[in-house]
Amino acid sequence: MVDLSKWPLFSLLSTEELATVRQACVFGSSANEAIYITHGNEVFVFGFNCSSCLGTGDSMNTIVPKKLDFLHGKKVISLSYGSGPHVLLATEDGQLFAWGHNIYSQLGNGNTNQGMSPALITSNLQNKKVKKVACGSHHSMALTQDGEVFAWGYNNCGQIGSGSTANQLYPRKVTGCLQGKTAVGITCGHTSSIALGDSGEVYGWGFNGNGQLGIGSNGNQLTPCRLTTLQGMCIQQIVSGYNHCLALTDRGLLYAWGANTYGQLGTANKSNHLSPVQIMADKERIVEIAACHSTQTSAAKTQSGQVYMWGQCRGQSILSPHVTHFTNTDDVFACFAMPSVMWRLVSMEQDDFLTVAEALKKEFDNPETADLKFSVDGKHIHVHKAVLKIRCEHFRLMFRSQWTEDQQEVIEIGQFPYPVYRSFLQFLYTDTVDVSPEDAIGLLDLATSYCENRLKRLCQHIIKRGITVENAFTLLSAAIQYDAEDLEEFCFRFCVNHLTQVTQTEAFWQMDGTSLKDFIIRAGRCGAFKN
Repeated sequence: MVDLSKWPLFSLLSTEELATVRQACVFGSSANEAIYITHGNEVFVFGFNCSSCLGTGDSMNTIVPKKLDFLHGKKVISLSYGSGPHVLLATEDGQLFAWGHNIYSQLGNGNTNQGMSPALITSNLQNKKVKKVACGSHHSMALTQDGEVFAWGYNNCGQIGSGSTANQLYPRKVTGCLQGKTAVGITCGHTSSIALGDSGEVYGWGFNGNGQLGIGSNGNQLTPCRLTTLQGMCIQQIVSGYNHCLALTDRGLLYAWGANTYGQLGTANKSNHLSPVQIMADKERIVEIAACHSTQTSAAKTQSGQVYMWGQCRGQSILSPHVTHFTNTDDVFACFAMPSVMWRLVSMEQDDFLTVAEALKKEFDNPETADLKFSVDGKHIHVHKAVLKIRCEHFRLMFRSQWTEDQQEVIEIGQFPYPVYRSFLQFLYTDTVDVSPEDAIGLLDLATSYCENRLKRLCQHIIKRGITVENAFTLLSAAIQYDAEDLEEFCFRFCVNHLTQVTQTEAFWQMDGTSLKDFIIRAGRCGAFKN
């Protein structure tokens, strides 16, 4: 599943807010705008709000997500954005909404006024159900359920496919050699347009100065032209970059054409290609390709799950597909695209598959699958012997020796309080710790007793982050008691730096005489009492 936190904007959301997200998209010239849809079909936006592209009714930016009430309850099935930016959104019931930048009538509402809020676009689409949208920099396309393609907006290079270069104020059906054909896919480059037919054929029109239409020449096309080089092949996915295209066949073969200034074609050089050329021929079957009109980056995923990237990657030109450690193509754009936009509307829908780490986390304290209980302060914590034996030497010894606990179904714990022991067991399942600095002291004691060095380090980190004037001496005492030298030095320095305040706390006066004497002597050596 995609990790939204890889996009800086989504780091502004809390864990609870992120858990509500079903779909998301980051867009904008600097990847400074975001839209997300919750599992309850509520639409939220936040970010810079250039050209009122957030649709909030104003031009104010916001780091706090705002709900678009106009779209309440609408299930989103497709979303795309332009460079202005403008935004197109299609809903499950076939409605088309648009807002944002509109100097070139790319909203399709008949004027050039900026769209401050989502507006329903119906002109020439009556009785039509839109199932997919695509945006170029300043033009728009929509694909209907019956396979018709509509285009509108900026048309300086013929990207509307109308046979002229006049801007189109309303959605207009694209005809020419698409007439009578059933389209199943659409994609836009900066100023070019591509449609995919139901037989796997490809049509292109608009700007062609770098060969991005793949027709063997570099002249602009004012109406759709079929890519004859790909005849006989069944294309199942096609994507457009700023000025290049990638196409994937039903046999998992990958073809690229167009601009290659940054190596975005993956041909090991920077030469443009006017016709499709096969790449990654020596690799296993490709199952997904990725590009978008606002970047010069390309990505692909193979059948075994390997993800490759090439083109402009964080300012560096990668001329051949480079294998990454990522698990999805979306991560390539989060980490290496410039700007780090999303190449598609990302879905966070859960599938049935869980990684080992996710499965372990889910099963912690699950009475249905557990085979052992710990009783702490009268409360039960349900665990699995096998997990404890694998994760902790203390339990490995306990359950394979003649310890009495090996035969028990419930083990009583009296040495540590419930929050501390539960946090320890949860750590064994999740590798994470979430406790207060005060509870971290008890957990540090446990980690020391059980010889869990990693847990000990995590506790020290929590204590360092949570140190205050009020608890500084308590934490210092704990560090000394548990032989945590690093933490001891940190707490001591904090106490010396805030000596006047900490000596007025209750914790200071509750220190035993020996510890207090040792602290005063040590602080004196550091010059803490000099005028």
